[in-house]
Amino acid sequence: DNKRIGVLRSTMSYFDACTVLVGKLEPCTIDARIEIKTNKELYHGAMLTQNSFLVHHTIINQMHVHFYFREYLPVVELAVEYKKSAGAKRALDPICIFYEGISSLCLARDVKQSKWRDLGEKSIKAMAHFVQLSTWNFENKLALLQAELHCLDSHYDLAELAYEASILSARKHKFIQEEALACELYGIHFIENRQFEKGISQLQKAINKYVQLGALKKADDVKDFVEVIKQPAHFLS
Repeated sequence: DNKRIGVLRSTMSYFDACTVLVGKLEPCTIDARIEIKTNKELYHGAMLTQNSFLVHHTIINQMHVHFYFREYLPVVELAVEYKKSAGAKRALDPICIFYEGISSLCLARDVKQSKWRDLGEKSIKAMAHFVQLSTWNFENKLALLQAELHCLDSHYDLAELAYEASILSARKHKFIQEEALACELYGIHFIENRQFEKGISQLQKAINKYVQLGALKKADDVKDFVEVIKQPAHFLS
């Protein structure tokens, strides 16, 4: 029973993260007596019971949601919590590194603090190690991290090559969500550099991929961003 409850709570954590991106909550069909809990509720319960396995899963899933809605400061704060516990390497470590790295590099562009660049560079180094272990799983993630670092350094030609490499790798290796993410960040890169037509084109590709994935709320988030960009005041600013 304890094992069953542990697996159920871990599944709830992923279910909660998915429903935030999808934008709707389907009724639980496992057992009518089961109360669906959010990741924050699961996290607090896991901390009280010192369930490190569930703690890691709930933190990663909270990071996942904040990351895909471009809420980067909570991502790096949660990464600190994730890394507090010592012990054996965990299968979720590369995901934490990826989310923290992209978030840090985006924050470095926004607030110009060296600590964010340092975290981003550490993530790139760590991800390069993972690529040696599995090109299939990590190549697209490394390319996207490199693209964000090139943007930070104003090496825009190199950034665009890296964005395109990330998109192609994600497509080749069937990571639809990460292909959508790379298109979205590529589009934001163009918008920030006032190449609006190219930016909107990439953002539309991201929307299409999020819709294909079923992440309809996330697709709407990008659509809303595109509508803001299309406003005359934005073009004239």
